[in-house]
Amino acid sequence: MKKRILLVDGYNMIAFWKETRQLFKTNQLDEARETLLRKLNHYANFEHIDIICVFDAQFVPGNRQRYDQYRVSVIFTEEDETADSYIERSAAEMNTIQNLVEVATSDLNEQWGIFSQGALRVSARELEERVNTVKSDLDKMSAHIDLTTPKLRPWDETQLGKLQNLLNEIK
Repeated sequence: MKKRILLVDGYNMIAFWKETRQLFKTNQLDEARETLLRKLNHYANFEHIDIICVFDAQFVPGNRQRYDQYRVSVIFTEEDETADSYIERSAAEMNTIQNLVEVATSDLNEQWGIFSQGALRVSARELEERVNTVKSDLDKMSAHIDLTTPKLRPWDETQLGKLQNLLNEIK
């Protein structure tokens, strides 16, 4: 089975997703990034997929930064490097027989580059829907889990009553 890798254009997602769009418009980028990464982490864990989220740092002096947050690898590009160019290069390198590479972006120019590398593309809207569907599924699953009191015995009251009746019949 192929290893699934999702390359995400971070600021592109933040600008398009409903939950982060207003944060992006008001320049609250730290909070927007944190929200995006938290949601991507849930998605990565549920789907068993490797996610690399790339943010532009082309106008910020310094070297490329990389760190892992939750189950998402976060990359800030080098000075004079765009997230688009990093993603296109990485998609070409990672798209092998062993890997299935998808790129999440709504940038049309980047999408053409991704197609030419043989990778699949996911629009910002589609990824948001996927992530929200997973969140909804997790919420439904967790609603059925009873976290209030642990069972101290394997039988409920009805089953104990039936057992007591059987015991009385034997006597």
